[in-house]
Amino acid sequence: MKDSLKTGLKYEHRFLLPVSKTVPALYPEAPEFLAMPEVFATGYMVGFLEWACIKCINPHIDWPIEQTVGTHINVSHQAATPPGLEIIASVELIEVDGKRLVFNVEAHDGVETISKGRHERFIINKERFDEKLESKKLLLPSANGKT
Repeated sequence: MKDSLKTGLKYEHRFLLPVSKTVPALYPEAPEFLAMPEVFATGYMVGFLEWACIKCINPHIDWPIEQTVGTHINVSHQAATPPGLEIIASVELIEVDGKRLVFNVEAHDGVETISKGRHERFIINKERFDEKLESKKLLLPSANGKT
């Protein structure tokens, strides 16, 4: 972490919403999703808000040695957005508690607010995180010669 990682950091992230980020594209294996309207999927919206938070703080951590992972999200999805509109995420770092970071997040589609809420991220050491993940993979049945 750098000394510049402090509350009050703000970032605005813009993205032109493609069809590939709509509900039918979320789980194309699921006929239930394929039958739904072609609007911005909540799952992709969460990822978009996370992306904005990552871009907000990456200049203030030792990227890529340090990275952040999402640990909690509590957001609304209050309006539907069709593909072709530009979506804008506005995020603000409101709390730094050791390696725990808390953001206010909001998204707009140029017409109306589509989301508001909070998101928490945790700073990790990528190498240590990967090592722990590898040890967890050893618990998979296929890693033990079982199928």
